[in-house]
Amino acid sequence: MEDLRRLLRGLEVFAGELPAFDPSAAPDTPSELFTEWLLGAVAAGVREPHAMTVSTAGADGAPTARTLILKGVEPDGWQFASDGGSVKARDLAERPYAALTFYWSELARQVRVRGTVVPASAEASAADFLARGAGARAEALLGRQSQPLADLAERDTAVRDSLARLEAEPDLVAPGWTLHTVRPESVEFWQGDRERRHTRLLYVRDAEGAGPGAGGGWRRQLLWP
Repeated sequence: MEDLRRLLRGLEVFAGELPAFDPSAAPDTPSELFTEWLLGAVAAGVREPHAMTVSTAGADGAPTARTLILKGVEPDGWQFASDGGSVKARDLAERPYAALTFYWSELARQVRVRGTVVPASAEASAADFLARGAGARAEALLGRQSQPLADLAERDTAVRDSLARLEAEPDLVAPGWTLHTVRPESVEFWQGDRERRHTRLLYVRDAEGAGPGAGGGWRRQLLWP
């Protein structure tokens, strides 16, 4: 364990040339700044820049986190999708609140989104499902996410059968599939610095749209590292 501790201490962080971030020039809304940062991550060649950690909590308050793919960013929030029988779907039914975390290590940039979660319409959820790849749709149609699995052969057989079903009925939609929108109450942008002079800018929802740094219903606040 001590060898592992030394190894972890010796690993380099914030390597390479890092982008600048001037919070005084940040746009009025967090969705605008997030889009800038996401496109910057794409341009920088960050792998899977649309991957994010989605954290939820169930009725007992115990948190659960997993990595999902961002489906879209709109003025009213960040979107992801899930099967109706999944752990996250059950959590959201009990507590419709989630936290999203994006981290682009090559740029030493992190974005944290917290807010209420609202399900999209059945039509929008179906459109999201049909836009998925065949393998992803075949797996979702099984409706067995997080259930015990006897062996991998059972999985492979079930997915093959589901793919065959999709070939015969290409418009099939998993009945519980739901597109969710996280309507943010706060969004934090974190820019790492090699000397640990990290820059943190927090957007907080301002219902009255008033106060220093406010714009479009948001107020901005710098945070200590």
